[in-house]
Amino acid sequence: MSTIPLSEGAPVPARRAAPALQWPGRALGLLRAVALRLLPPLLILALLLTVWELLCARPGAALPAPSRVLQDTWELIIHPFADNGGNDKGLGWQLLASLQRVALGYALAAVAGIALGVLVGQSTWAQRGLDPLFQVLRTVPPLAWLPISLAGFQQGHPSAIFVIFITAVWPIVINTSVGIRNIPQDYRNVARVIRLNGVEYFWKIMLPAAAPYIFSGLRIGVGLSWLAIVAAEMLIGGVGIGFFIWDAWNSSRISDIILALVYVGLVGFVLDRLVAWIGRLVTRGTAAG
Repeated sequence: MSTIPLSEGAPVPARRAAPALQWPGRALGLLRAVALRLLPPLLILALLLTVWELLCARPGAALPAPSRVLQDTWELIIHPFADNGGNDKGLGWQLLASLQRVALGYALAAVAGIALGVLVGQSTWAQRGLDPLFQVLRTVPPLAWLPISLAGFQQGHPSAIFVIFITAVWPIVINTSVGIRNIPQDYRNVARVIRLNGVEYFWKIMLPAAAPYIFSGLRIGVGLSWLAIVAAEMLIGGVGIGFFIWDAWNSSRISDIILALVYVGLVGFVLDRLVAWIGRLVTRGTAAG
């Protein structure tokens, strides 16, 4: 068989790897990335559980060990949507009741917070008049609003929603106003050149440019909302994860409290990541995003 010799200095074309050989490498790389992300927190969690077990497994310990918590709360874990009537419901129903209140209060806070933030960011007079008031009101603890809301609404459910609203609205207002004030002057000049009206300027220039700041405030607000509802439900009663924790304390069910705290932390983590994910989708392609 004859061969054609390559001329001296001629580049030798690189061979492409067969697709069948590429997939194992990609799968291995994906597994390695997942392991690097998950392994450290899992190791820390295992270490903490081991220390907790060693400290609390001895007789006379004030808190139950993890193994005891799992044993005491097994029925709650495997039956999250049990309903025995009244307030005696599983943790799934308790969390859903709290999430419903958070969803309504947080939605109202998002709408009002963005609107007020745009007003304060656009108007110098509004900033001078409203910003000092906002700075004072945002320092009031969430539970301090509960007696006022109970006096005004005369019911626990709207009072809890008001506490969520008044807690979450301030970081949204402040971050939105900062984002509006930091819109590049070039964007404003372009809007004048192409003669955008107020509505077009709001949707095409203002919101996209300030979106990273807005979602920073929304992310802080959702965390504060979840904190506020747990605290408020301890006082207003009814169905909700906060009342479940308080009722478990009154009944000396410490294992139930620990399980509820784990669920509260997981739900708060999911809410934070959800808002952050939506923020990344919305701010993709913007200068600050």
